[in-house]
Amino acid sequence: MARVLPRPRSPLDHVRRWYEDELGWPTTGSEPVELLTGLRFDVLEMPTDAGRAVLRRWPRTGPVALLRTGGDGKQPSDRPKLLMLVAAGGAEELPGILEWLEWGSLASDLTARGAGDRMPAPSFPTGTSPASPPCGFGAREAAGWVRPPRPGYEAENSLPTTGLGTGIGDGGGAPDLVRLVSAAATECHRARLLRAGNAQSDRAYGDQPLAFSNASRMSAGTRPRSLTL
Repeated sequence: MARVLPRPRSPLDHVRRWYEDELGWPTTGSEPVELLTGLRFDVLEMPTDAGRAVLRRWPRTGPVALLRTGGDGKQPSDRPKLLMLVAAGGAEELPGILEWLEWGSLASDLTARGAGDRMPAPSFPTGTSPASPPCGFGAREAAGWVRPPRPGYEAENSLPTTGLGTGIGDGGGAPDLVRLVSAAATECHRARLLRAGNAQSDRAYGDQPLAFSNASRMSAGTRPRSLTL
């Protein structure tokens, strides 16, 4: 009787096991591996030029990933994106926060992934832990960590969220979700204006008024201090 040999594990199996076993984050059973959002975390998604400006303003935001390709991990996106992890439920709150900050449709480059969505599982840097998987799969990998999560550490406890006692603002810690959205919306709009000024076509995203919302004027200090976040 022929003996059935076990199927060798692929590098993607190691990636899936690393996220599920080390971080407790659910993944899809598909290849490439994807992380399910809306369970342990949600994601704010924005162009990299805007996202990197936000990272300079907030040195501590929680895990951040760079998305190099389209949502299916195969087709190139029009522009690389930064994915910032926030507490679960943040995607549902994003439209209301933008309206409250008087951004409306001005921050159209700022989107979110929440319940029922997913994101590519970024390759993890080598040496992160004894059980860490190989570092990526070449230049065509879908995503990589800019600020990786730490194994054995509850990343969800440090993710931007809303509510009493969340975020410590100017105290040096991770901002609450409202502050982070305000900064992200401002930088998305500013980056769009800079790209337009550099004659880079944005027609695929539609024309956008050359105006800043009250949120951006608060950040710039042009509104009364009593109205500043």
